[in-house]
Order: sequence, then structure tokens, then C-alpha cells
Amino acid sequence: MNPPTPAVPAAEAKACCAAVYGSDVVALLLGDSYHPGGLALTRWLAGRLGLRSGGAVLDVASGRGATALLLAGEYGADVTGVDLSEANVAAATDAARRAGLAATARFRLGDAERMPVPDAAFDVVVCECAFCTFLDKPTAAAELARALRPGGRLGLTDVTVEADRLPAELSGLGGWIACVADARPLDEYVGILTAAGLRVIATERHDAAVATMLDQIEARLALVRMTARDRAEAAGLDLGRAPAVLSAARAAIADGVIGYALLVAVKP
Repeated sequence: MNPPTPAVPAAEAKACCAAVYGSDVVALLLGDSYHPGGLALTRWLAGRLGLRSGGAVLDVASGRGATALLLAGEYGADVTGVDLSEANVAAATDAARRAGLAATARFRLGDAERMPVPDAAFDVVVCECAFCTFLDKPTAAAELARALRPGGRLGLTDVTVEADRLPAELSGLGGWIACVADARPLDEYVGILTAAGLRVIATERHDAAVATMLDQIEARLALVRMTARDRAEAAGLDLGRAPAVLSAARAAIADGVIGYALLVAVKP
């Protein structure tokens, strides 16, 4: 297992991530899609995976369902979403019902390291901007592989980090929640997936997507301060530190320390 940092117990990091990403404040900051590149990058990933109508898809760390609903609604996929936050599962289930997609987009509570899904049940597994937060990445990768049918494909997008150059402002629990404290270089993600029995067939850089998301967060911070400060603090978000964290993140992106990548892998 790769613990968050020596100062942050693994259980605390996992509980905080579930609480923060299940909060309405994060939805206000990040919008419908919780990852860099938004739904445009999700559509690009779907194209790289060759999604087909009726295909069985597993969305790992499905959040409030934006990716799952897109894949069910636009591609005709039969999607199961798994998320660690009860609030997210409830919100996603409600969103699927309101969109008329309850029959093809369903959500359940579950940990990526112990997913409540059968072996070899899915044609495609997607995981967007979440693998970097998984505490035991080799175990999580093995779970992704377990869920895939032979010949099935994994589509993963995630933050990349050169950890030895990461600014102090982006370490610790705050950095963990911000998806950078335990993110890895692209080649390390490839190695973890390969060790889990998957064959990586494509990688792409989408670093500009991270800077664009920071612009969005910065623009929405003022609204959060005015309308949801108490809820933000209750969710563990330190708004006072936000300018310093954003500034450090921008510098790290400019220096190539932080980026964003897309990987496609196949289960032999």
C-alpha cells in the first residue's frame, strides 16, 4: 500500500475524500464533471475505447454520474457506477431517474479496492481523475482488471505528478484531496496497470486541461465564499489557503511538475 503521506493516515484520507467529493460545495466549484477536460475529454475517451450500444461499462469512482449518464445517453451503453460516497450514489441515482436513464445507468456504493461487481462482467471500464486518490493502487488496478472481460478495455484519465518536485502547498491531506499528493508519473501508471495484467496500448498528454480547470475553480471561488463558506468549511475545504494552493498548482503546471494523461489498456 502507498500511504498518502507519513502525516496523514490512510483511513483519514479515504474518509475525507469521500466527504469532500460528496459535498455540494465541490459540485459548485467543479461543475457537472469533476475532472480536467470535462465531458469533452470523456467523449474523446469513449471514442478511443470504441464504445458500442449495449456494451457493459463500469465507471469507477463515478461521482454524481456525469460520465455514466453521458455514456448511457449518447452511446447506448449499459453502465454501472461505483463510488465511495453515499451522497454521490444518491445524487447520481436521482440524476439517472430524472434523465430517463435509470434502466441503463445504475449506481452502487463501493470501494475501488474491493468493488461489489462480478468477475469479467464488463466490456469497458472507465476511471476518470480518481486512480491517483486510491490508497492501494496495485490492488485497485487488479480490481479494474478483474472486472474486465478478456479483450475488454480500460480507459483511464488522471493527474500526473513528478513527486520529488511537488510544492509543499500541495502535499499532505489538502494535496491528497486536490488529487496531486499521491498522483504518479505517466510511466508509473503504465507500470502499475501492466503489473495487474493489462496491456497499455495508448497514452496521451492532456496537460492543458488541468490549467483550464484551475481557471474554472478560481472563477467560482468568489461565489463559494459568498454563498457557501460555512458548508465549504464543514466539508474540510480551507478557503483561506485556496489562493496559495492555486498559485502553487499553476507554477507546478507551468514547470511540467503537474499534468494530465489519458491511458487505454486491454485485458489479454
